[in-house]
Amino acid sequence: MILEFLTQAASAAPSFGSPAEIWQHIVNDFSNIGSPAAMSAFLQVLMIDIVLAGDNAIVVGALAAGLPADQRRKVIVIGVLAALVLRVAFALVVQQLMGIVGLIFVGGLLLVWVAWKMWRELREGAHSAGSPEVEGDEHSGLKPAKSFAAAAWAVAVADVSMSLDNVLAVAGAARDHPGIMIVGLIVAVALMGVAANIIAKYIERYRWIAYIGLAVIVYVAVKMIYEGWVDPGVGIGTLFG
Repeated sequence: MILEFLTQAASAAPSFGSPAEIWQHIVNDFSNIGSPAAMSAFLQVLMIDIVLAGDNAIVVGALAAGLPADQRRKVIVIGVLAALVLRVAFALVVQQLMGIVGLIFVGGLLLVWVAWKMWRELREGAHSAGSPEVEGDEHSGLKPAKSFAAAAWAVAVADVSMSLDNVLAVAGAARDHPGIMIVGLIVAVALMGVAANIIAKYIERYRWIAYIGLAVIVYVAVKMIYEGWVDPGVGIGTLFG
């Protein structure tokens, strides 16, 4: 019964539309990028993408750190490719996901957990073995996996969680600006594939970047929890009204 309800809600949710409609969304939002609302959404999305791409790289590197060099490189490549595929997959259905009653609220709670985890890692600064391929992962506080299979499984679970976090955070930050949301999701995929290790290095060197990203994620989480409760269309409060 619940599964049927969620399926119907997802199928009824709006989509981005055809390529022409997607392009029109982007043009509309970026033609008004000077407005406070659009600029705020764009900056939030950009900071979320930067911080979570670096965090993803650090987690993957830390989990692979205890393996021999050849296996370590394989796990890191698998982790990056999986993150790319998952971000694309989640991005394709994000509008449907955001249309499910209660999911915005749950997504906000998920982001609170992400923020708490980031805060704990920033405060503790725990050391692990680290991997030569990813700079900054020696301070992740994560224990490296003991075997290739264990590392691959841990990376897969982490990728699913962080990719969903990334897509929900971007969607929550730019919910009223579909063009900015689309560009933000494209940037998320591009950063993960091209610049995640570079971002990880700079986040480790300049910790204030991570703290700004943490503040943005907390803000988006609180906004999603509020909207996920009161929104007349998809708010969880409608279930109790």
